[in-house]
Amino acid sequence: MDFTAFDTKKHDEYAQKAKAQWGDTEAYGEYEKKTAGQSQTELTEAGDGLMEIFSGFGALKEKPVSAPEAQAQVQVLRDYITSHFYTCTDGILAGLGNLYAADGEFSENIDRAGGAGTAVFAAEAIARYCGKEGDR
Repeated sequence: MDFTAFDTKKHDEYAQKAKAQWGDTEAYGEYEKKTAGQSQTELTEAGDGLMEIFSGFGALKEKPVSAPEAQAQVQVLRDYITSHFYTCTDGILAGLGNLYAADGEFSENIDRAGGAGTAVFAAEAIARYCGKEGDR
C-alpha cells in the first residue's frame, strides 16, 4: 500500500511548526532524541506507519467509536506514537485527536489514507478512549 498522503516536501514545514509550538516540552525533547540521526527514509517510513494506522481507522468508521475494534485501533495508534516518536500520554493523545479533526491539512491527509470522514472518526474514537465523549 502506498501512503504518500503526507507530502514529504512539507516535512520541514511541519517540523518547524511543531518545534515552535511544542519545542520546550518534554515530549518534544523525547521526539528529538528518538529521531536524531534518522534518515529521511526512516522518517518517511515512520510517517507511512501512521498512515497505515489511519487506514485502519477508515476501515472501522462505520462502527460506533466505542466499538472494541475502534478502541483497540486507538491503542495501536498510541503505542505506535510512543514507540516511534514520544511517550503518548492521555493528554497528548486527546490533543492529537483534536488536531486530527480540526486542522485542515492533517484532516485531509488522514482522510486520504482512510477515506472521507476518517479524521473525524479517529478524533471521536480518541476522545472516547480518553474519556472525553460518549458514543456517536
